[in-house]
Amino acid sequence: MKNWKTTLAVGAVALAAAGQALAQAAPQPVTVYSSRIEQLLKPTLDRYTQETGVRINLLTDRGGSLTERLAAEGASSPADVLITVDMGNLWNAAERGLLRKLQSPTLDANVPASLRDPGSRWWGLSQRERTIFYAAGKVQPSQLSTYEDLALPKWKGKLCLRTGKQTYTQSLVAMMIAKHGEARAEEIVRGWVANLATDVFTNDNSLLKAIEAGQCEVGIANTYYYGRILAREPDFNAKVKLFWANQGAGEGGAHVNLSGGGVTTHARNPEGGRKLLEWLSSQGVQRDYTHGTFESPINPKAEADPIVQAWGTFKASPLNAADIGSRQAAAIRLLDRVGYR
Repeated sequence: MKNWKTTLAVGAVALAAAGQALAQAAPQPVTVYSSRIEQLLKPTLDRYTQETGVRINLLTDRGGSLTERLAAEGASSPADVLITVDMGNLWNAAERGLLRKLQSPTLDANVPASLRDPGSRWWGLSQRERTIFYAAGKVQPSQLSTYEDLALPKWKGKLCLRTGKQTYTQSLVAMMIAKHGEARAEEIVRGWVANLATDVFTNDNSLLKAIEAGQCEVGIANTYYYGRILAREPDFNAKVKLFWANQGAGEGGAHVNLSGGGVTTHARNPEGGRKLLEWLSSQGVQRDYTHGTFESPINPKAEADPIVQAWGTFKASPLNAADIGSRQAAAIRLLDRVGYR
């Protein structure tokens, strides 16, 4: 009996030690707050878990709501990483002290300088171009040139735009302020409003469909909405075509927005958060992160989705995303002044 009890005791100690060793060996999970649609992000995060063994806890909500949640939670927040869309949201989170400064040569190498925070608090993870679309047969490419040109009287009653309540419109106007100054930017936006063919649209999908239906002849939209439609309706590009804005000498390049991420100030696993962001920015992962979403990879070495590749190369605006994000509040006030709803 004594030997039996001794054996049990030794076995229990061994099991406890083994359990402790396993617990010590298990990687610490990473908690991600994200405004990206869960079904678009989760497969990539699941791949990370498969490759590294690191479990990802994912919470999704709107970008502004996540920023407010992080601020309210303070030091008790479980979030290690914030992934959100729009440069204004990223700039706001950083300026409110919700993202920490990181040293990451890997992220700096993978993400172009114009698409990351100069203070090393956030980095772009995918690129979202906002450019001009036009009705084939009604408009010739030779008639198009710049965003600014769409404010001229020749486009009166022909222009479709998305609501000014949406961040992508706000960031485009913020880019105009950064490029031209507030007075000139206001002239341009007033011209857009004067040229509207119909009420502004709540989303870019409806705007592109309005061009197809003949409600307007030209509009400004994010390219990934166009990609989504083309994936369902391959002949859509015979009716509505993409034009890269501002490609001429001195015109500044097409406006790009982004999704991006940073490690939170109160992260419990900042090292795990940094490694996740580095992995997301890597060449091989960028392909999965952007294929099917019809965004462009942030990493110049990564290949875009074939639908995106078919649109050809273009010159992007070199203005820094953080500079544009810092002007979003001014853009919102400008939109309100000119009656852009």
